[in-house]
Amino acid sequence: MSATPLPISLLADALGVSPQALLDLIRASAPDASDPTLVALTVEEAARRLGVGRTTMYALLASGEIPSVTIGRLCRIPAEALNEYVAARTQPARSTVALAA
Repeated sequence: MSATPLPISLLADALGVSPQALLDLIRASAPDASDPTLVALTVEEAARRLGVGRTTMYALLASGEIPSVTIGRLCRIPAEALNEYVAARTQPARSTVALAA
């Protein structure tokens, strides 16, 4: 068996479906397919977007570093809060020329 991936069109032809139908099926069955239109995320979804574990996400929520909202009994994290959290911690790179002077 070859380790080279097959073009999607060859796979679609072999299965007897259109390439677009095959792509739609792959996207629909992806285990961690997230909906980019969600306004509020679960703790697990927010953790996955940040690339951290669930425990770390709960710690960030408990410390207030990332805000959350309560909807009924559910804890949800505004999607925009994650962007603001990352933006607040992003520092411009220092110029090595300034350090050498």
